[in-house]
Amino acid sequence: MKYTPLAARLRPQYISQVIGQEHLLSENGVLTNILKKDGVCSMIFCGKPGVGKTTLAKIIAKSKGLDFFELSAVDSGVKEVKKILADNQHLNSFVLFLDEIHRFNKFQQDLLLPFVESGKIILIGATTENPVYYLNDALVSRVFILRLRRLNQQASKELVDRAISQDEILTKHVIAIADDLYAAIYNYSEGDCRKTLNLIERMYLISSQGEEITFDKELFDLAVGETTRNFHREGKEFYEQLSAFHKSVRGTDPDAAIFWLSLMIDNGVDPLVVARRMLCIASEDIGNADPQALRIALDAWNAYEKLGMPEGRLVLSQAAIYLAIAPKSNACYKALADSQLVTKNMGAIDVPQHLKNYKDSNYLYPHNYPNSFVKQQYLPKGVEQNFYKPAGTGFESKIKLKLDSINN
Repeated sequence: MKYTPLAARLRPQYISQVIGQEHLLSENGVLTNILKKDGVCSMIFCGKPGVGKTTLAKIIAKSKGLDFFELSAVDSGVKEVKKILADNQHLNSFVLFLDEIHRFNKFQQDLLLPFVESGKIILIGATTENPVYYLNDALVSRVFILRLRRLNQQASKELVDRAISQDEILTKHVIAIADDLYAAIYNYSEGDCRKTLNLIERMYLISSQGEEITFDKELFDLAVGETTRNFHREGKEFYEQLSAFHKSVRGTDPDAAIFWLSLMIDNGVDPLVVARRMLCIASEDIGNADPQALRIALDAWNAYEKLGMPEGRLVLSQAAIYLAIAPKSNACYKALADSQLVTKNMGAIDVPQHLKNYKDSNYLYPHNYPNSFVKQQYLPKGVEQNFYKPAGTGFESKIKLKLDSINN
């Protein structure tokens, strides 16, 4: 037996069945007008999960009589796009729905350009991010960017009522719903259509399923269970997990570092956010104990941008493991912090005369001395602090030996 979930059973097949998105689907809305015309353009749908991006893409393809192909940029790349093109050379045009399109890197996006330009591919991308920041200017100039909105409370109620009154399975029962439950469902789902319907389905499945069923607060609480709010990059879960990743690398635990990296990527965090954090870790927690760490982190960032997903995850994991096992030192971080405390509390600062940007007979040119070193005053008058205190780990132990030798 194959079971079709409620959200799939109720997926709209025509524009008239779509709830919400009035700004696009009203009588004179943008998408309504496009569907009335003979042509169609490539477009990007941006919005939170569960607003109907995939549904609208399928409706557009169906209304225009175009074949529909769907890929996710999370686990697809150039190879999959090329295969679709090769398998469908006989088609003049087709719709390619590319979910999470912001995960495609510049090279992958560039591949699409000539086919979008020629009309071979009617690209409909979906993203939860701002496409202007994540997509190439060349691709942005070829697509129509449309923002989809989450359901408001009235639209959420309409969706719940439709499920109860029209679904082929739920209509086998007489389902009553407490008036105060609509607000609870809306607050839980936050206007996410899929989340709303999944909740209704769970309430139905765990009910007594007699001829008459009442959806009440008790059933609602059981259906919600231990479900947590959606993980998103603005939420506290994101910052907590990113913090756990950072502390695991700092604590020289490669297993924990890979665990948190994997979890964040699976939860939909932009991998470039993790790449930026690793670049920070390379300076803040490793520094000159292993100067190569900064290069590794930067190379991983650059390599990910060229590879995209899913292969790009490998370079991020390689870098995370390297940074985790690298010798640690926060001496550079502390040196900067200590020097900033001093400079913030100082008034006007005079550069020593012999260091100013013109020749001074009192300036001692280091290369004229053995080992290119000679003692002289480089700090401003009155500043005597020793800001940089290298640790005795990794390469920084050699730096410490050198500084100790010239300071004694």
